[in-house]
Amino acid sequence: MTDFAIRRYADIRKALLAREELALLDVREEAPFAEAHPLFAANISLSKLELEVLARVPRKDTRVTVYDDGEGLAAIAVERLQTLGYTDVALLEGGLQGWRDAGGELFKDVNVPSKSFGELVDAERHTPSLAAEEVQALLDAKADVVVLDARRFDEYQTMSIPGGISVPGAELVLRVRELAPDPQTRVIVNCAGRTRSIIGTQSLVNAGIPNPVSALRNGTIGWTLAGQTLEHGQDRRFKPVSAHNKNLAIEAARAVAKRANVSRIGLAEWRRWQADPARTTYLFDVRTPEEFAAGHLPGSRSTPGGQLVQETDHFASVRGARLVLVDDDNVRANMSASWLAQMGWQVSVLDDLNPSDFSEQGPWQPPADRPRSRRNQPADAGGLAERAGHGGAGFNRQCPLRTTAHPRRVVGIAQSVAVSVGEHSAGPALCLDLRQQLARPLGCAAVAGTDPAPGGGVARRYKRLDRSWTPGASKPAAFGVTAYRPLSPTV
Repeated sequence: MTDFAIRRYADIRKALLAREELALLDVREEAPFAEAHPLFAANISLSKLELEVLARVPRKDTRVTVYDDGEGLAAIAVERLQTLGYTDVALLEGGLQGWRDAGGELFKDVNVPSKSFGELVDAERHTPSLAAEEVQALLDAKADVVVLDARRFDEYQTMSIPGGISVPGAELVLRVRELAPDPQTRVIVNCAGRTRSIIGTQSLVNAGIPNPVSALRNGTIGWTLAGQTLEHGQDRRFKPVSAHNKNLAIEAARAVAKRANVSRIGLAEWRRWQADPARTTYLFDVRTPEEFAAGHLPGSRSTPGGQLVQETDHFASVRGARLVLVDDDNVRANMSASWLAQMGWQVSVLDDLNPSDFSEQGPWQPPADRPRSRRNQPADAGGLAERAGHGGAGFNRQCPLRTTAHPRRVVGIAQSVAVSVGEHSAGPALCLDLRQQLARPLGCAAVAGTDPAPGGGVARRYKRLDRSWTPGASKPAAFGVTAYRPLSPTV
């Protein structure tokens, strides 16, 4: 048995708090990953490791920690990463159980940081929403409403709200005035569940559009549970944008990004960052895949903005990395960056580009300097069985899992971020901190308590001025966020 370097839970926690770069990789398939994993773990299954890791962890001296739950996958993954040239790879001490035993908290679902952030936005900003029955009544009455579907176009085609139009999340602020030119028209934003409709609706609110805006509560799932009929195979899409409406969208998006403290860099600065061997810097093109294929910056990856905010851990799997966003309209990158900044990322928008800068054509391709994938080879199956202690191994190539649970416990961020997400900066700024892993308005002081919390762990008291609150007690209105019982003791 090869001896591998071991990394402890305490080391990873310390690095997260210090905002150091690291990648914590869960190499199980997506279904078991979604059942329990650390908050900032990224799922790259062993079956896809060589296909995905170079795009998701591009710097080969990144501090990488790999784990499984005793299946024997992690050791194989370490060997493969070393073969690919990664130089600082270690196993998590004790695997998933070791994380739990060390006091680390575990979370359910996929894309938990993004989904938890969406719940925080909803709780703090009281994002307007309508139930499925209310939207159906408006449609039946032929009210002046437009339904905008914030998901990917392929998801929209699978199932959609009757009459809905496909406008993926980052397109909303850019396109909405063409689709609802009358300020009296009610705009309803939907997704499959909650997060993208919350973020999409709040984006329109933050951008100050004059129309009344609401999210469809619980999306197409809520629509189905209400016994209402969905459409299938639709192809309604957004319209081209007039120069006037584009200028209005640019002004609004830049103002929102400024409130979120999004920085701006030019092409020369990006090239310096790209050449920096000590930092990971991602370049994400947040336009549509079709626009990306028609022309894009060399080195960029096609990541439509709505999906980037929804699946940040999938695209940017290195915590502490820099994100650079690019578009050709000064709207979509600014709106997407405004959310990523509030999620605690160091994010910049690439400004002052010329059409000639978008010199490469074709769809995005994963980095090519990798060996041919060894998936499904007999040696892999035998080696996995031997390492896992089984007489034989069966591979179940699971389809991508998308669950609908949204943990109400709020995502923590390694460094406090104070940003207003409300319209015109109204209301208290949000303050997110990994050390507390609870949302609190700016100005709250957090003190670790010693009272036993329901379900185990240690309660934490959060003090605002002369008031205090312990999770499990009735929460004061100032907080607006409810704690939920974690799967394992809180740290």
